[in-house]
Amino acid sequence: MSAVAAQPLSRLVLEMNESATIKMAQMARDLKAKGHDVIDLSLGEPDFDTPAHIKEAAKQALDAGFTKYTPVPGLVELRQAIINKFKRDNGLDFALNQIVVSNGAKQTIANLCLAILDPGDEVIIFAPYWVSYAEIVRMCQAVPVEVGAGIEQDFKVSAEQVASAITDKTKIVLFSSPCNPTGSVYSKEELEAIAEVIAPHEQIVIISDEIYEYINFTGKHASIGAVPSVKNRTVTVNGFAKGYAMTGWRLGYMGGPAYLAAACAKIQGQFTSGANAFSQKAAAFALEADMTPTWKMRDEFLQRRNIVIELLEKIPGFIVNKPEGAFYVFPDISHYFGKSDGNVTIHTADDFCEFLLLNAHVGVVGGDSFGAPDCFRISYAASEESLRKAIGRIAEAVKKLN
Repeated sequence: MSAVAAQPLSRLVLEMNESATIKMAQMARDLKAKGHDVIDLSLGEPDFDTPAHIKEAAKQALDAGFTKYTPVPGLVELRQAIINKFKRDNGLDFALNQIVVSNGAKQTIANLCLAILDPGDEVIIFAPYWVSYAEIVRMCQAVPVEVGAGIEQDFKVSAEQVASAITDKTKIVLFSSPCNPTGSVYSKEELEAIAEVIAPHEQIVIISDEIYEYINFTGKHASIGAVPSVKNRTVTVNGFAKGYAMTGWRLGYMGGPAYLAAACAKIQGQFTSGANAFSQKAAAFALEADMTPTWKMRDEFLQRRNIVIELLEKIPGFIVNKPEGAFYVFPDISHYFGKSDGNVTIHTADDFCEFLLLNAHVGVVGGDSFGAPDCFRISYAASEESLRKAIGRIAEAVKKLN
């Protein structure tokens, strides 16, 4: 009998963590496949359909023959629409050679890290952070340096914390606002203070992930790239998934220094080349079309946020803040660490989430992978009925923990 063939895998793959959000979503699907009534609040995906006028633009593009390869950095039409958007909404001025369109904002961030980082370089990441940030940095053999803020700071890192974390190895400062997973939004004044401590360090590039820009309940969005002292060293990342309910279209983009845009296009040319043609045509249309569906979606998310916070605050041991954007709440549930239902003892947020999935049939994501081990993430991108039902189940389940 012959020996089993070896299955060699790279150290990169073996040491890489699986995406916690994707893992929990799969566990929820598996449980649902067994016949259980599972409410999955794990994925960051709007439950709204892409607005009809955007879908119609894609259909027209298909009928017009936009089915061929595209330029690696994106169709000129879309890049020009992105330039107009940056100017209109963010006070940012870019030329065509400073814009790159990618297959999602995630690819944009990966392109940037590959373009900037050498082994041993450091990347300051504001924690809590989106799960893929640290893994992308590690894939580049660089070092993620987490700078954390708890719920008592509204999950927002201070300028003083950033200043203390900078070393001569720091190459990137990376964060999102509005933030995934916390929903926290940095104000113009907070960003100006952060820019002030970064500005003297000319080797540092700021990557500002603004994918949730339009789901913002403060009435205004601030971009750190508009701060004069760092505008030439800031890359602003955005996309269409959240604000336009276009998650499956896989379109993201960046605006930044021309040398970085060229480097990202060079890298992308070896991985995926350009994003698909008819999606880009529809995206160009979306950026300059009626935004009413986006604002209606934002307003619905705000109503859901208020409902979710009201219900969560009634659960003993839950510490909840009031996020100002995105569609997540991020409660601190460290009160339950060390407690047990007689069979399972809760030691971590991941334990807590697995307990909820198995006992309440509600899928949520532990904060460990977000750099916040005392918390867990609830996505309220679901119907009000589902949210009320899910939080009711959570409240009943935690009564078993003593």
